[in-house]
Amino acid sequence: MTTAREIMTESAECVGAEESVLDAARKMTELGVGALPICGTDDKLKGMLTDRDVVVKVLGVGKDPAQVKAGDLAQGEAVTIGADDDAAEILRTMTEHKVRRLPVIDGHRLVGVVAQADVARALPDPKVGDLLQALSTD
Repeated sequence: MTTAREIMTESAECVGAEESVLDAARKMTELGVGALPICGTDDKLKGMLTDRDVVVKVLGVGKDPAQVKAGDLAQGEAVTIGADDDAAEILRTMTEHKVRRLPVIDGHRLVGVVAQADVARALPDPKVGDLLQALSTD
């Protein structure tokens, strides 16, 4: 079965936990992505920052994105997938945690990100429908 390593986007760039949300938004724009992993000074994954987080948790409540640190938006332990985990495990993890993007780790090192679209391309059609339905409902 297909593994995370085979379908992930490699060389995912992190935003540092101490970097501002404004810097993170600029990095998202430059890279053409809607989410970035948040990494601490110890290079360990702290969470994910999405464009929606920027809008809802910063701009929407009147905070200054230049003053809010990316790490302030990391919530609890990051949901991840191992590089050698198969597509069924990726599907289960995305569905259980209702996330559309999963950082891929090898040991403790971030090696890529698997997005919902990556999984959809790797799974048979009925499973894709199940994933889309699970992630589209609250």
